[in-house]
Amino acid sequence: MKKWAIAALTALTLLGCADNTAGLRIDGATQTVLFGDNVLAGRLKIDDISTSDVDGRARGIVRLESQYKGDQAIQYRFYWYDDEGLEVNTQLGPWRQAIVRGMETIVISEVSVNPKGTQFRVQIRENDN
Repeated sequence: MKKWAIAALTALTLLGCADNTAGLRIDGATQTVLFGDNVLAGRLKIDDISTSDVDGRARGIVRLESQYKGDQAIQYRFYWYDDEGLEVNTQLGPWRQAIVRGMETIVISEVSVNPKGTQFRVQIRENDN
């Protein structure tokens, strides 16, 4: 448990040094939500963060609830980590797009391509396009 906590803390510390282009960041392992955009923070509520097993691979699941009457165009990207907290994807996946309708709840999810990926982090930002 102590090794896991140190690995998670190290990963979060390194993330703090990286450029953050996301409005909010969700860590699946610690169930932590970090808001970097006050507007997006006021418009989206994180209802649930979970991980399930799909054919021997981890699936990250995040349920988002709109607290805003209008539509919100968002982009999101998942990052995958092993049990030691090390990133397992050698290349970043593309930003995916979704529309959260007014007062609607949606689920975003992804299955880890790498079988060693057991923990996830997802970044969400507004889509300005």
